[in-house]
Amino acid sequence: MSLTQHIKPRLILLHIGLILVGTLGGLAAQAMGLPLPFVLGSLILVAIVAQLDELAGIRGGSSLLGDFKFDDQFRALFIALIGVAIGAQITWAVIAAIPRAALSFLALTLFVPIAFWVNYQIFRRVGKYDHATALFSASPGGLYEAIMLGEKSGADIRLLTLAQFLRIIFVVTLLPIGLSLYIGHPVGSSGGMSLSPADAGYEHVPLVIVTGLVGLFLGYRLNVPAPQLIGPLLAAAVVSVSGLAVLDMPPWMLSAAQIVIGTTLGTRFTGIRPAMLMRGAWLGFLTVGSMLVIGGIMAIAVMPVTGESFDVLLISFSPGGVTEMALIALSLNANPAFVTMHHLYRIVLTVFVIVRAAKRFIPDL
Repeated sequence: MSLTQHIKPRLILLHIGLILVGTLGGLAAQAMGLPLPFVLGSLILVAIVAQLDELAGIRGGSSLLGDFKFDDQFRALFIALIGVAIGAQITWAVIAAIPRAALSFLALTLFVPIAFWVNYQIFRRVGKYDHATALFSASPGGLYEAIMLGEKSGADIRLLTLAQFLRIIFVVTLLPIGLSLYIGHPVGSSGGMSLSPADAGYEHVPLVIVTGLVGLFLGYRLNVPAPQLIGPLLAAAVVSVSGLAVLDMPPWMLSAAQIVIGTTLGTRFTGIRPAMLMRGAWLGFLTVGSMLVIGGIMAIAVMPVTGESFDVLLISFSPGGVTEMALIALSLNANPAFVTMHHLYRIVLTVFVIVRAAKRFIPDL
């Protein structure tokens, strides 16, 4: 289903209903003082609803969600807002600081194969996955590439898909909470930090929307990685660096983007049996925990040379999705442009490793 095709009323109602559930979850998380509340709150509450719906289906009742999948083009519109917000923060000072990141890129080059190997050992030895399923589940990035190549290689697509989605969901959940414990108080919007200027009014909204749409068009047209994020990011960066305009968006726009992103992550729990989820969650916790430890060690090692703080470097080495990691960095005001560059490199490097690994299963790849 896409926005350009006929959309059934039931699907429209499901989209609206789930966003409303996500909004309630975000507001509840904000009231409880959770870090990154609009993402985590919406994710958690929608995931609970999805699992309750699955249980109802197992017990003979009617499943409301079934195999529901959030519309990708609709989600892309909100991801574009995150891209514009990050791109608007790119200045000549940020560009001049790029050479200092050389060592952290080198460390990231080591991080990918080390994390890959550790994850494989966990899925193979602890989870008892077959070789192909363990190999592609172990990928610290390149979600869609890992699933596509894993399926062609004979991996168990259910376990592989669950492992890859849980990787992102656990990182998005554990990282802000861990940083809150490390710093000693809630971080992000729950800690009083705003994602956008508090006095930003409606006068900037038209330009923000136009920049996001132009960026989306260019991102898909140029076939860049994560086009729904990187296209708007680059478009906003051009506007910002050139001094053509100011791209300040009202806080409610970014809050809405967070709720949609959290809600779509929560819907990944539809169609997953509780027993499979529990097994996958345990392995996911082990692999994500291992990768965060490895990333933390590397962050400490390169801190003196890069001049960046521990939280910026830890987010740069955390194996979540590009959009989700950029959003966390933006929420914490943790140099989102620096973080995004690292995650783009991680994905390119990971996809290269995945393709090399897949050649053992698919010789004509």
